[in-house]
Amino acid sequence: MSAEIATSSLDALPARAPSGPGLRKRQWLLAALLPLLGLALWTADRIAVRHYLSAGQARAEAALRLTANGLEADLARYEVVPQLLAEMDLVRRLVSQPDDTELRQATSEWLATENASLRAADIYLIRPDGETIAASNHLDGPNSFVGRNFSYRPYFTEAMQGGAGRFYGIGTASGIRGYFFSAPVFDFAGRIAGVIAVKVGLDRIEQSWRGDDFRTFVTDPEGRVFLSSEPRWLYASFEAPTPQRVDRTLATRRYADAPLPDLPVERRADHGSLVLRITTDGEARDYIAAAQQMPRAGWTVHVLLDSAAMRAEARLAVFTVMLLLGAGALGALILLQRRARAAERIALQQQANAELERRVQERTAELALLNRQLGQEVAERRATEAELRAAQDSLVQVGKLAALGQMSASLSHEINQPLAAARNYADSAAILIERGDHTEARENIQAILALVDRMAAIGKHLRNAARQPEDPLEPVDLAALLPETRTIVATRLSGSGAVLELDLPPGLPPLKANPTRLQQVLVNLISNAADAVEGAADRRITLSAQAEGDWVILRVRDRGPGVPPLIADRIFDPFFTTKGMGAGLGLGLSISANIVRDFGGTIACRDAAPGAEFCVRLPIARAA
Repeated sequence: MSAEIATSSLDALPARAPSGPGLRKRQWLLAALLPLLGLALWTADRIAVRHYLSAGQARAEAALRLTANGLEADLARYEVVPQLLAEMDLVRRLVSQPDDTELRQATSEWLATENASLRAADIYLIRPDGETIAASNHLDGPNSFVGRNFSYRPYFTEAMQGGAGRFYGIGTASGIRGYFFSAPVFDFAGRIAGVIAVKVGLDRIEQSWRGDDFRTFVTDPEGRVFLSSEPRWLYASFEAPTPQRVDRTLATRRYADAPLPDLPVERRADHGSLVLRITTDGEARDYIAAAQQMPRAGWTVHVLLDSAAMRAEARLAVFTVMLLLGAGALGALILLQRRARAAERIALQQQANAELERRVQERTAELALLNRQLGQEVAERRATEAELRAAQDSLVQVGKLAALGQMSASLSHEINQPLAAARNYADSAAILIERGDHTEARENIQAILALVDRMAAIGKHLRNAARQPEDPLEPVDLAALLPETRTIVATRLSGSGAVLELDLPPGLPPLKANPTRLQQVLVNLISNAADAVEGAADRRITLSAQAEGDWVILRVRDRGPGVPPLIADRIFDPFFTTKGMGAGLGLGLSISANIVRDFGGTIACRDAAPGAEFCVRLPIARAA
């Protein structure tokens, strides 16, 4: 207790502000750290940018090697095809007899078949004067190569000189880009009598380059882009164009009539990496560049990687480093401040010792007084607990009497109706005996005995109200149960002027219930309906039933005032009634609800406007 008092008293003391020399020392330390943090930020930025640009350069070079090897391998598949086709007898016969029409048609059809197998763009055969005499696209109408002259193409002149030709360009007939391989065709006398050319489409290569982080393109010997993953760069001059380069391009008609723009490119070294700034449609971007020559084709393959992402990664790394450094510096400042605060707190604690001793003495006196008051409260609470136990014993006794009264009221309520029916049968039997109609009188006496058995069953049900009923459930035919039910409620119906209407479909399946207790539910619902329609203009009561799946739905509807929504939730509570004093105990619906629940069913009430409708849902009895 003394420790708690000391702690609370210490917390109540005012804290002193930091001393002047300590504050000036921390300010000086902070001023010295700021230049160091700036230098660290600049150094970290340079190191991070160099690191990430070097990593980007390595990625670009790796992608360049894969791209160049893949392009070389793809073109190498078709390099020997012209030489193989030039050695075929059909081709050699056609160059020996170029004016044979039938031979031209047969050769064109054969070339079309071979072109489909090779998956090339076109294969065609050219005479020494440059005229095409057979082609795989001979059926393409205006786009057919047959009859066209290609003597201006370099691959034709190279093949006519006895070597293999290579050339890239746009087809003047088809307007489609392709790479051309050619080889000389010798006649049977060993002379060069023609050239066979194979055109390979390259659009599929461009498609494979798109969709990744790299910009890939290929330039021809004149520095012009002819393959590119960026469509806006196609046919643009990547190198500074000169009149000689432009003349060579136009002489070979490499790009047909396509426009030949210039691509603005600025080259610079950035942290040891080659960076290109390319402006396209007014937008400038910086790329890390890597290039590789393809000597056999005379091409240069370029791979570019946008440096913006790497610079962002470098900035993120610098920010992370600075965040860590700032956290360290902040931790050091916090540590220094805590040490200063701890020294000040020790001084304050020494000054407060005397004050704490005085307060401890005062609190000790107060606690002694509180202990005496607490003893008095304990004595008073013990007396209150004794009175509470006595009241609880009285409440238990009252509960027992209430339960006994409820059972007596239930027994009186449920036996009244069979007693009234038995009285009617007895009166009728007396009249029948006076008339000498002993047969009818005997039937009335048997009915009275049945009612007596019913009252015994009701008494047994009420005795078992506090535990689960022991009577087994059995199949009950509802139609067979209704005549006796009508007899029981006949007096109540006639007294209120009500008319009971039955609406039961033929072939209604039996219910899983107890006949006596089910009849008790029906009698209660019909009697309540008779009370509701008494004095009403429409005094019809409708009892209907229908099968729905594994259930039978019983409905009892009257045309009375209905059930207000405010009392709909309480209508099945024991001793709740809307009738006047002495007109009912309010137990009929409560007993009916318990019986329906014992059968495994449900009961509900709704406002039917006009009147009320009680819906009883009971399971169908299935054969074992």
